[in-house]
Amino acid sequence: MTKLGTFYGIGVGPGDPDLLTVKAIRAIKEVDVIIAPKTEKKEGSVALEIARPYLKSDIEIIYQVFPMVKDFAESPEIFISNKEEILKLLRTGKNVAFLTLGDPMFYSTYIYIFKLLINEKINIDTIPGVPAFLAIASKIGRPLAFGNDILSIIPATADTNDIAAALESSNTSVLMKVYKNFDQMVSTLETHEMAHNAVLVSRCGLPDEKVIEDISQHKNDKINYLSTIITRRN
Repeated sequence: MTKLGTFYGIGVGPGDPDLLTVKAIRAIKEVDVIIAPKTEKKEGSVALEIARPYLKSDIEIIYQVFPMVKDFAESPEIFISNKEEILKLLRTGKNVAFLTLGDPMFYSTYIYIFKLLINEKINIDTIPGVPAFLAIASKIGRPLAFGNDILSIIPATADTNDIAAALESSNTSVLMKVYKNFDQMVSTLETHEMAHNAVLVSRCGLPDEKVIEDISQHKNDKINYLSTIITRRN
């Protein structure tokens, strides 16, 4: 009987290949198959390009398409199909790595696959990575929390009342997923007198990284999908 392979969920960080952990690099070099997630609209995988310096020459790469949805229930058939493809590989004895930007357990597509595989009696090894907001804080030289500070991680897609409550109760706020309603988020931060302390960073650690400190002057700009805002109350 063929021994089941191990499934690895690997966080590759925000963009700089040097930010991958030693454990992540070791796993990438040893697995038989790399799963590279991508959206329907994009040809390549950012996570794969970050990990590329560590890929062995004969690695098998499989691109899996994942829809940009807020909830698994919106397109369950796609996630289930991708899960079955991974299971088929594992049952042939291959070790499979699923690459994900940032950390696997933080707002990632990997979480959906992890939940589908967790009850399949397979070996799963989830390897953490550096989330974008932590890399950004180091990049711009801004401590996120010290003393008794309260830090909130806020998805810009959340209910507006929930966003307002989080901003009001936190010393520092990190706003994720701001690309779709950037102008609305800027207005919200202006209302809470937090726009002037805000910094937006897009594609942190990648060659086309962009830093915007005067976000109110860019309210109508088209913002990249990989964008995060860090701000602090006075």
